[in-house]
Amino acid sequence: MNRNQLHRLIEESSANENNITQIHVIHNGRTICDDCWHGFHTDDAMNVNSVTKGVMALLCGIAVDKGYLSIDQKVMDFFPDYKVKRTEKTIYEVTVKHLLTMSAPFKFTYEPWKKICTSDDWTKAALDFLGGRKGITDKFRYTTLGIQILAGILESAAHEKCIDFANRYLFEPLGIPAHVIHGDSSKEDQLDFLMNKNPRKNEWYSDPQNTVTAGWGLCLSARDLALIGELVLNEGQYEGKRIISENWISQMTAVTHKLGERFGYMNYGYLWYQPYDDKPVYASIGDGGNIIYVNREKDISAGFTGTFRPRIFDRVEFIEKSVLPMLNTNPVRG
Repeated sequence: MNRNQLHRLIEESSANENNITQIHVIHNGRTICDDCWHGFHTDDAMNVNSVTKGVMALLCGIAVDKGYLSIDQKVMDFFPDYKVKRTEKTIYEVTVKHLLTMSAPFKFTYEPWKKICTSDDWTKAALDFLGGRKGITDKFRYTTLGIQILAGILESAAHEKCIDFANRYLFEPLGIPAHVIHGDSSKEDQLDFLMNKNPRKNEWYSDPQNTVTAGWGLCLSARDLALIGELVLNEGQYEGKRIISENWISQMTAVTHKLGERFGYMNYGYLWYQPYDDKPVYASIGDGGNIIYVNREKDISAGFTGTFRPRIFDRVEFIEKSVLPMLNTNPVRG
């Protein structure tokens, strides 16, 4: 399949691919595909949903490299003023690593979106649900709202807002536009932010404290996603400059849990997926098919953005069947 065939396939698709808004693919350091649909342009941003988590893992790695925190530190070390209920003991044993590996215990059956997302401080509201009577089990439990605690940890450790930290140490070095906080968190606005199919600004959703939403809500272009993929592909370097340590990238992409059928039996590291047991392929995946895809064996990184649609999650198979065959085509820059 060549680029023109790929464009027509998505443009004419009535299946899962017709919500794709942008694709950007880099092979051997050169752009081989930069394409857009539904009125989007290369520089337009889209809410990449849970790909936000993968970016948070990188920001935590930068903070670790700088000595601001350790993954073995207890979560409560970063919130000395938070008042823990008398009956709650488990919360004191939860570490940063538990959050990064989705193995932290929480006191809810279903994620309490309303209670957290209508509160004045989403990080502290999430802390109210951390812990529980079952103790530390190290079992994988996918949670989006719990990742909010990582934003609070980073801000406490680095003594600056998470968005400023991201702009300074990740976005700017990669040539990604500086981001601003979204600035609204009403129920109606949250729904619009998720469902709106138009391009967005270079922004990050935030709570009333101007703390970013760590599990979703970051707006990036497919090109931005591919550049982040290049950073992971090159083990923490970009254009010869060290941004994150090789050690962190290795830890982040190492397997901590084998996932079940819901997640396609993929492996999980620090908020990043490893789709195969025996291939150096890594991905940060979000709803709507938003994805950063990294394939070290083929020296490729790809970014996909898409509008929200339920039950579209994993684009890995589509990338490998429809995008990888373009590797022998001439590079085209958008």
